[in-house]
Amino acid sequence: MELSDLFWGPLYLAVFYGIAYAVRPSVTNIYTKQFFIPALTLKFVGAIGLGLVYQFYYGGGDTFNYLYHVKVIGDAFSHSFSLGMQLLLGNDHAQGALPYTARMFWHADSTEYRIVSLSAFLGLFCFNNYTAIALFFAVISFSGMWALYMTMAKIRPQVYKELGWTMFYVPSLFFWGSGVLKDSICIGALGWLFYGFYRGTIEKRSIGKSLLIGLLAAYTLFRIKVYILLCFLPAALLWVFNENSARIKNATLRTITKPLFFAVGGAIAFYAATNLTKDDDRFAVDKIGERSKITADYLYETSVKQEGSGYYLGKQDGTISGMAKLAPQAVVVSLFRPFLWEARNPVMLLSAIEATFFLIFTLRIFWRTGIGVTLSLIGNTPVLLMNFIFVLIFAASVGITSSNFGTLVRYKIPLIPFYLGGLYILQSIANEKRRSPKRSAVAAGQR
Repeated sequence: MELSDLFWGPLYLAVFYGIAYAVRPSVTNIYTKQFFIPALTLKFVGAIGLGLVYQFYYGGGDTFNYLYHVKVIGDAFSHSFSLGMQLLLGNDHAQGALPYTARMFWHADSTEYRIVSLSAFLGLFCFNNYTAIALFFAVISFSGMWALYMTMAKIRPQVYKELGWTMFYVPSLFFWGSGVLKDSICIGALGWLFYGFYRGTIEKRSIGKSLLIGLLAAYTLFRIKVYILLCFLPAALLWVFNENSARIKNATLRTITKPLFFAVGGAIAFYAATNLTKDDDRFAVDKIGERSKITADYLYETSVKQEGSGYYLGKQDGTISGMAKLAPQAVVVSLFRPFLWEARNPVMLLSAIEATFFLIFTLRIFWRTGIGVTLSLIGNTPVLLMNFIFVLIFAASVGITSSNFGTLVRYKIPLIPFYLGGLYILQSIANEKRRSPKRSAVAAGQR
């Protein structure tokens, strides 16, 4: 960070707060209004805080690597506007580009360069100032998270407060999901995808607009972190079929058709996932096991060499069946680890405290509601089934691949709002069902 941050940071804070207060009446109601400005403020705190931590604690990292590339593109703009635009748009073979691309270690075919391009575009409005670009990222992330929150609150308004805490007050979410990182854009895109998907295919309102939003969000995930989209698709498509199954009033017909809906939804999800990745060896379905083994082994070996925070689930054989065997352990790691005694630095300690809360909250619900009733509620509530299927698939995938708590704390943030949001919705429904027999008994006594 530089001295210019003291000018651009306050300037863009003023601009964004002005816009926020202007749009708040149209995107909130009397219940959710209280969260809007505080949640946005936490995003800004996370964006600036992440930069400070990377600069003074880590001494560098991806967020400043993005800024370095932005400044290279900025140098190209100062030489030729046309050349700068070519680099910004990802044409690193343009005439005259070599002196600039030779200074880069990320190039146009990488997902990192897509974040560089976005950052360079935003940098045009603030002379490539880091703090201002970080605030832009925070706003993009916040917009998607707010769309996710409002959608969840519409589905289960009884827990709007709890959902607000879940979406905006979890430290990992507003820290790792706000600054100049891929995670900020992806968590925002995932929120918009959920919003567009629900509004267009479940509510069936403003279908054209909703599907356009969903497609743009899906494309963003496809270009930056396609595995998030691959994990979301099966759960989302099953959600559509499950919702339509639930609307069949005849109980017998519903029981007969429900497995059919699930089978069709699963088949469509598999077909979509296969075709999304057919031209990308990194995520091709038939090579997932192999790529997962390579990534996990590399991260674990690096962590061991640096005496870092690695974890070991077991030997991977490079096959999907081998990944499936490790999936239960991977889910536990993603949701409930690191344990408190595994924390070796302040960042890990924060993650360990969050994971401990997840574990206690989960056990509390199973203890109070019962395992059978809990699973039954999830199976019979379409949005809960969608949430937990996504969480399980995503937790297994990042848990198997990461092999390092330092990377896992960032990779797993997309599952946090869905897991905690699902638990709060589940708790609300369970409490409501427990109260119903008591009310019936009281009413019978009065009669």
